[in-house]
Amino acid sequence: MPLSSSRHSPRSQAAARLASSPDPQVLRGVRQAALAGLALVLVWPAARGSSEWLGWLPLWLVGMPWLAWWSLYRFRLPTALLRRRGTGRRRGPQARRRTRVARPDLRHGSAGRAV
Repeated sequence: MPLSSSRHSPRSQAAARLASSPDPQVLRGVRQAALAGLALVLVWPAARGSSEWLGWLPLWLVGMPWLAWWSLYRFRLPTALLRRRGTGRRRGPQARRRTRVARPDLRHGSAGRAV
């Protein structure tokens, strides 16, 4: 009797999908922080500036929450980007180096004449 592979069972696929999905409560908090920061930068002009202690405020109000949101999904790329990239390999022969063509030395004038 052959042993069944756990990779192909529906239960293991559902468990893997559940393990790779973020915690809903953490996801909701990070999503709210990211959208609140974006709204703050868009609405309040002072949030587009810089602070002496924190640095550039849009980085902390928008960039870092969006990066945290993306990290909850383990830095997966959107499927549209993955489809567009293709295989990434060129078709055709391998490139060859070009041979160098000997050029006359023009720094000191040509054929010994004064420049």
